[in-house]
Amino acid sequence: MSRERIPPIWILALPWLTFGMLTGFIIVTLPQLLAPQGNSGGRIAIAVAVILSPMFWNFVFAPLIDVGFQRRTYALFFGVLAVAVTALTVIHHAAIGQVEIMMLGAFLSGCMFQSAIGGWVGSLVEKEQDSPLGAWSTIYNICGGGAGILISGSATRNLLPGPAAALIFATFLAPLLVIPWVPTVPPGATRVHESVGRFSRDLVALLKRSDVVVALCLFALPSASFALSNTLGSWSGAFHATPAFVSRISGVGLILGGIVGCALVPLMARRLPLRPLYLAIGCVGALFTLSLLLLPRVSTTFALAFVGETFFSSAAIATGAAVIFEVIGPGNSLAATTYALLIAAMNLPIDYMEFIDARGYDWRGIGGAFVTDALISGSACALLAVVFRRRLLPARRVRSGAQERAAGRQVRGSAD
Repeated sequence: MSRERIPPIWILALPWLTFGMLTGFIIVTLPQLLAPQGNSGGRIAIAVAVILSPMFWNFVFAPLIDVGFQRRTYALFFGVLAVAVTALTVIHHAAIGQVEIMMLGAFLSGCMFQSAIGGWVGSLVEKEQDSPLGAWSTIYNICGGGAGILISGSATRNLLPGPAAALIFATFLAPLLVIPWVPTVPPGATRVHESVGRFSRDLVALLKRSDVVVALCLFALPSASFALSNTLGSWSGAFHATPAFVSRISGVGLILGGIVGCALVPLMARRLPLRPLYLAIGCVGALFTLSLLLLPRVSTTFALAFVGETFFSSAAIATGAAVIFEVIGPGNSLAATTYALLIAAMNLPIDYMEFIDARGYDWRGIGGAFVTDALISGSACALLAVVFRRRLLPARRVRSGAQERAAGRQVRGSAD
């Protein structure tokens, strides 16, 4: 496979638009479809939580993607299946229990689609392209979420269920048109039915790699989760912000903060290795959160808080994605499994920190939430920096300082 056949990074990352649009539909449009059916807000929230749960456990099935067929085949199959079930839900959504089951399958397929794309593309790029790929994939994911909300919301409000479903199906699948131009990676020799039995062996093999262990710890601890970006909207009353203001700021802030945060990652990665960069974003973000305590509780403070938390969250996700692609490396036979496992670890603290921040809010209002989130995240960064201080830098960066000065003296001595 020649390097000339591989498209630019911004094209390789386009399929993440589909996953973003699917997630946006589940988070915003699906509750709007279920509410008029007489379902309570609490029941709808439970349904959405159940539907999104594969983010944390889909890695169990990821070894299936690394064997049997090309990852392109898996990506197309799971991508089309996820979007088709979503479109079908637009037509049939009267019974919330049925919707829950259908959309759980759809989002599980979406997660498998993301694992296939991540493992496939991640094993194609070289090391210096890890941070750009992490940035572009996160930008498309975030922008896809916004686009999915706008497209599906407008379609379901203004069109009959059939045409709305058709529009959502076509639009959500459009980014996959780039797949034929992406080179394939040959699958492993193992048959599909054999891969289920070998999952434990694959997992043990991954956990024996120090780079995987370090990445798992970076992600599983709340060093850069920035869960406040998901909960600030629920606490907008503490800033006396109107619903219309919150809606505008949330939409614009998500896009602007997300794009800028992601776009800066490749620039910062030129000066700092990815793992220390991830912790640095967590530390600076925690300080930003603490600084919000000094500002008055007004709507402009809400805007600053939302855009800032979104900025740091997007930068952390983009850097984390780059770390994952770095761990995968070119030609990894367990690329999809590695991608799914590390993505699940990165999503985990986003979930549990929402509950912890909520406890902080119950304790001292919005100030308590800010203090709780910042102190826990900052402490996690400090702990990881101490424990993994020798493993955060890549091997090629370790040879510095005294060793390089000694090497320089040897070169000068030889010249003399």
